[in-house]
Amino acid sequence: MALFLLYETSSGYSLFLANGLDEIGQNTEAVRSSVSDLNRFGKAVQLTAFHPFDSALDALNQCNSVSEGIMTDELRNFLELNLPKVKEGKKAKFSLGVSEPKIGSHIFEVTKIPCQSNEFVHELLRGVRLHFERFIKDLKPGDLEKAQLGLGHSYSRAKVKFNVNRVDNMVIQAIFLLDTLDKDVNSFAMRVREWYSWHFPELVKIVNDNYIYAKLAKFIDDKSKLSEDKLPALTDILGDEDKAKEVVEAAKASMGQDLSPIDLINVQQFAQRVMDLSEYRKKLHEYLITKMNDIAPNLASLIGEIVGARLISHAGSLTNLAKCPSSTLQILGAEKALFRALKTRGNTPKYGLIFHSSFIGRASARNKGRMARYLANKCSIASRIDCFSESGTTVFGEKLREQVEERLDFYDKGVAPRKNIDVMKAAIGSAENKDTAMEIEESPAVASAKKSKKKKSKSDTAENGEAEDKPTVNGGAAEDAKSEKKRKKEKRKLDQEQAVEKSNGTDRVDADEQDGTAKKKKKKSKDQDTEDLQDASAMKKKKKKSNGEE
Repeated sequence: MALFLLYETSSGYSLFLANGLDEIGQNTEAVRSSVSDLNRFGKAVQLTAFHPFDSALDALNQCNSVSEGIMTDELRNFLELNLPKVKEGKKAKFSLGVSEPKIGSHIFEVTKIPCQSNEFVHELLRGVRLHFERFIKDLKPGDLEKAQLGLGHSYSRAKVKFNVNRVDNMVIQAIFLLDTLDKDVNSFAMRVREWYSWHFPELVKIVNDNYIYAKLAKFIDDKSKLSEDKLPALTDILGDEDKAKEVVEAAKASMGQDLSPIDLINVQQFAQRVMDLSEYRKKLHEYLITKMNDIAPNLASLIGEIVGARLISHAGSLTNLAKCPSSTLQILGAEKALFRALKTRGNTPKYGLIFHSSFIGRASARNKGRMARYLANKCSIASRIDCFSESGTTVFGEKLREQVEERLDFYDKGVAPRKNIDVMKAAIGSAENKDTAMEIEESPAVASAKKSKKKKSKSDTAENGEAEDKPTVNGGAAEDAKSEKKRKKEKRKLDQEQAVEKSNGTDRVDADEQDGTAKKKKKKSKDQDTEDLQDASAMKKKKKKSNGEE
């Protein structure tokens, strides 16, 4: 069976045919010994085809697809063009050796070309890599190294690319720095207390806050110079007049030893450094809150900015935290206790970093484990929404926090909480309403521009005297055309109705005239009949008279 080798370089795809494997030997040790010798290896492995990349961008795209185990259309055309065709229903009489089994499985799924990736193939590809410049004649010395360097830089740059507004690495660095600053500020403040207590030991019992103590140590300097004239300044620092008087009285009766001016200067400088560190710590905390609201708003609104940042830092990134199941997120930060429990077959820990949340502290002792499990479930949902949603919103985090509050009431008072599906539907509806409200809201400049356009159009129509005919808004011409059509239709209807009425009127007149003529004829006939009757009666009377005379 013939063996082809697919070798991906920074300059293009190359296909080699391995011949005479019986002479070299099938075992890897024989191949390793023959790889260094070009004469022996050149007889066994021969270049079949080479396909160079079109540009550096094309090389980067091909490199990304190969690293992800995906076969591109360009690679598929290259293989189908240069490898023997496999008939349907028959086994291939060759195999393709690849460096990564992932891309080999994808090639087999798409093209049905059998692929293999083992130590023997890797040794052959190592030999190809070693003598690749000698296989291609047109390749100049140094070109391959330049192509590899350029592709390496572009590949690493593309992998490092990210969204500037959603950089979780900044949160990880900020929470690490915040934790170290807390430790450093505490240790430095204790050093200031110990150092200045040699001079003014009574001040430690009066002032408990480290920042205020450092401020006072810098302000007081020498206790012997402290008098009631400095009482207003002391009240401004302490915020309490009684404490300020107590400090002044304690300075008068202090048992501390005197310090030299150089020692007091060093104490003042160190106190100023502690104050600067504590102020920077406050600024860093505000920065962390703003970054968490940008990167993971739902997680921050659910569990708090500090605990959410610690979860992201421990998981490595927001994406890794979103991929973690809720059971893993629950014990995140308690890995030592977990493995110790598994080793000794003891009880596994119930919570890790989420123990610092206020919800678990508010729960009773027997409900802490149940509360931690429920809170981890909601945190996993919030982290996935933050990681994979395009628009940042705190609606889901607020709803999830309400659910946790309801669960606390359920454990304490027995009040039944709402169902998760109802809460999520309400959250989705409120999020959609917010999005639509943001879309509907227009800037005042746009609104003023629209108003000015309307005013201009009105003024133009008023000057021309054709305000009714000319359109003032986009699409007005179409509306006017429709109104004209309606008017024409109404006119036609009116004309038809009038014509019908006229025709009905003429018919009635004709009928009346006909009735009148008929009546006249009847009257005439009746008159003629009466006249005939009268004539007949007159003739009869005449006849009777004539007969009587005779």
